[in-house]
Amino acid sequence: MFMGEYHHNVDSKGRLIVPAKFRDNLGEAFILTRGLDQCLFGYPKDEWTLLEEKLKGLPLTKKDARAFTRFFFSGATECEIDKQGRINIASPLQQYAKIEKECVVLGVSNRIEIWSKGIWEDYFSDSEESFSEIAENMIGFDI
Repeated sequence: MFMGEYHHNVDSKGRLIVPAKFRDNLGEAFILTRGLDQCLFGYPKDEWTLLEEKLKGLPLTKKDARAFTRFFFSGATECEIDKQGRINIASPLQQYAKIEKECVVLGVSNRIEIWSKGIWEDYFSDSEESFSEIAENMIGFDI
């Protein structure tokens, strides 16, 4: 399981240090793709396989299902963690998430998320203000 918030910088070559606490669970290589809310999602290969199977089950005849699947898979890339604990974030993914230098790496249950620091701070601030309302809306999910 992934949890926690870590602040790191991306270097001029697009390399990011993966928090040490995440490396073992991610494995030597993992899948990085476009996420929701303008961040990147990173999945260990076993989690990616489970997700891939679920997405394969979406009906091809539904426009939203096709669009979501294209969005998710077209940005996906395999990342290998080097000996210094870094990954190289592909340029299209950096552009999508507006990652330039400072970023935040989050552990979110079965995945990691990589955010531009500014976008994360704005998102967190907005969510923090409405956290009670969000919690109330989660009642139907048996949490």
